[in-house]
Amino acid sequence: MNKRPGRNSFEGTSTYVVDPELAKIVNISIALEMPLLLKGEPGTGKTLLAHALAENLNMKLIVLNVKSNMKAVEALYQYDTLTRLNDSRFSDSGRDVSDIKNYIRMGKIGQSFTAEERVVLLIDEIDKADSDFQDDLLDVLDQMTFDIVEIDETLKARHRPVVIITSNAKKDLSDPFLGRCNFHHIAFPDPAFMRRIVEAHFPNIEDRVAKACIETFYKLRTLPQVEKKPATRELLNWIRALRMDPDFDPKRLEKTQDIPFLGVLFKKSEDFIHARDLNPYSR
Repeated sequence: MNKRPGRNSFEGTSTYVVDPELAKIVNISIALEMPLLLKGEPGTGKTLLAHALAENLNMKLIVLNVKSNMKAVEALYQYDTLTRLNDSRFSDSGRDVSDIKNYIRMGKIGQSFTAEERVVLLIDEIDKADSDFQDDLLDVLDQMTFDIVEIDETLKARHRPVVIITSNAKKDLSDPFLGRCNFHHIAFPDPAFMRRIVEAHFPNIEDRVAKACIETFYKLRTLPQVEKKPATRELLNWIRALRMDPDFDPKRLEKTQDIPFLGVLFKKSEDFIHARDLNPYSR
């Protein structure tokens, strides 16, 4: 597959509509070679931005999905002691058991450091991990080096990756960590901006269909007692479902308790029941 020439700045993609302020902070972070920390409620496109950035800049994307019990060293590298032990017992592996380097496996950050070309590194949902994880990454992301203690070597990044970090604000991040990053809060799109997103995904959508779907979507988001509000992803999937229904009529969305495919928008039983039983157009 032929690669497109790399670009110098982030402009969004055909399906990822980016607002000007977000584009500016992305491009400033790339120019300053600083990690960009993105916060915002789930469904605002934090994770998708890294995918769009990699596509837009024609770079490989490496994703580190942070887990609650993850240690920073796991994101850097792992020493595969079990394989080395097995190789020492069975001599048919072809590896030199005495050379520990044969058993060092790069984690996602290590992979971004050893990549042949500059990559986009996404550290997704860093707030899931404890503060030690953040603190242990401070110098790694700043100096772009880390030590491999088992072989007493320091690994330096061949090319400084473009680092995107996301947080759902479930835990506060430490001040030293915040100080090493640029920051942007992605607000949930307003109806006008959502219309641009919808049209990017459905270029030929009828005006009355788009208007009815978006209006109903925002009214559903304001229903009382709903715990997990539907996000952009749910709206797009909902529109896909509606457009596949040959009997769909936008006027149906205005009828009390007759909004179709609520299970595409609401994924929790309690939320589904509230949305089904309450009429958003009565508010």
